[in-house]
Order: sequence, then structure tokens, then C-alpha cells
Amino acid sequence: MSSPGPRVVVLAGGVGGAKFTLGVREALRRRHAPQATVIANTGDDLWLSGVRLQPDVDSILYALAGQSDTVRGWGRAGDTERVNEELQAWGAGWPWFTLGDLDLGTHLARTGWLREGLTPSQVLSRLSARWPLGATLLPMTDDEVDTRVLFGDGSRMHFQEWWTRHRATIAPVAFENPGIAAAAPAPGAVDAIAAADVVLLAPSNPVVSLGPILAVPELAEAVRSTRARVVGVSGIIGGRVVRGMADVCLTAIGVETSCVGVAGHFGSRTDGGLLDAWLIASEDAASSTAIERLGIRSAVAPLWMTDASATAEMVEAAFAAAGV
Repeated sequence: MSSPGPRVVVLAGGVGGAKFTLGVREALRRRHAPQATVIANTGDDLWLSGVRLQPDVDSILYALAGQSDTVRGWGRAGDTERVNEELQAWGAGWPWFTLGDLDLGTHLARTGWLREGLTPSQVLSRLSARWPLGATLLPMTDDEVDTRVLFGDGSRMHFQEWWTRHRATIAPVAFENPGIAAAAPAPGAVDAIAAADVVLLAPSNPVVSLGPILAVPELAEAVRSTRARVVGVSGIIGGRVVRGMADVCLTAIGVETSCVGVAGHFGSRTDGGLLDAWLIASEDAASSTAIERLGIRSAVAPLWMTDASATAEMVEAAFAAAGV
């Protein structure tokens, strides 16, 4: 007897991606379907105070584990900052980049295992085993491809400094992930996409969260060639980004901050792009015709992720757009 479907792969990063994965898990639970595979962005990873941080991976891990700080929107719930205060007293690390004590425990465990020779994929498997996540979590690659922000004067800055310290107030001209053209997908990622019934692009930042995932050559090709239906979910509602500074990122690469602009950025699979369908917010329903003109099926639903149940309904709308 075949298992119930659909088999789902999610490409995700950031807080929006973390919230979305909770809705995917709930929607699949209601259908008694197999657990989703979530491929997480590792483009915003960094080394800090001698430890390896994976902010997007950890945001999704903590969300699925029920351990995330939903008030601050990042880090572990109930965390303290004694070690961070001591680091600042020594003049170590970045004074504007807080490492919580519980969060630092994750980073130390990760770094220790990396030093012992484990790959990031193997490390994430160990971290995931601590809690019943209800999903399989994979990094996009085991290679280090940290994001750099480029400015008009030719200077560069690590993405986390630009995002966290400067709050994206310095206008960028481009983003790069050195070495990504030679990066290999994490083990299991391509196979999961090939075996999927639906591939979902979470409502994550299109440029710095989803962009690095899709810049891994074999991952982009896997999405283009999969037999699955590929459905993206807009992170733009009513012409505005829901959170973060995605509009600054989109402007830097010449993409309009609108559901139509981002749909055009990803493109239609019939024209060598990535999307079969694009789920937009009820507030943007009038844009459906423009999206259809791009060769992408348009679907409309409420997209405010107020809780896991509301997000699950949103995911069901994405499934309907995929025909599953």
C-alpha cells in the first residue's frame, strides 16, 4: 500500500520561513501525510568568537522544536545573556550581535562536532535528534558560502553586519556568496526534490534567504527539472514586505517590491524559471492577471501567519494550487 501524500519539500530561511514550516507540518499532520523535508538557507552563516553560527538553520530548528523566542523573533525562549556580557567585557565578538547562553550551547556543540570532522549535514542531524521536529531538516549545502554585501564604492561587508548592525540602511548594489558556483547540495536534498509531489518556496526573503539556496547549481536544476509542482508563496502583502528589509534587497537587484515583481524574479518553469504557481495575498488579488501573463498560475489566499493553524490553511491553498 502506498503512503498518503503529498510528499513535500520546502525551501526556507529566516523567521518567515520558520513560521511557514510550522504550518506545513500542521497541514501534513492533518492529512496523515509523510513529514516534509525542509532545505534551509546557510548563506547567512558566519564564524564569530570562534564558533560557527547558522542563524536560519537554527531559527527553523528552534521553531519546529517549540524552543524559539516568539517575542524577539529569534533565538531560544527563556534565554539569558551572561556569556554574551562577558564576551563584551573582553571586547570579543560583535557588541551589536547578541549570543544567548542557550543559543551559544547550540553553536558550541556544532563547532565541536565540525572540529571533530562531521559535516554540517551530520551536525544538523545530531541537533535535530534532540527534539521531535516532525520534519527532516537539511542545510542547503555543506560548503561555506557566507553572504557578502557589495556597495557602490567597491567595499564589502558580511551580511550579518549589514543586516543586524546597520539594519540595511547602507544601500547595497549586489549580494554574493563566494564559492557557491562550486558548492554541492547537502546529501539527500536533490533526491528529496526529485521524489516530491510539491516543492514549496516559503515566504522568505527572495534575495538573501531563498536566493542562496537557488544559487547552488544542482539545487536550482533539481527544482527546474522535478516532476513535482513548484509553488511559491509571496512574502509581499499589499505591496509591502511583511517583516525585515526584503524591499532593500529587491531594490538592489532591480526587482519591484510587489507580488508580481517577485513572481517575475523567480520566473515560470515553462520559460526556464522556477514556478508553476504563485500564492498571493487576498489584498493583492487584483494582481492575479499580471501573474498569469508571466506564465505562472495565480492563487489567492489570506497570507498572515498569525498561528500554526492559520498558516496550515495557507499551506492548503498552496497544495490546491499544486493540484494535490
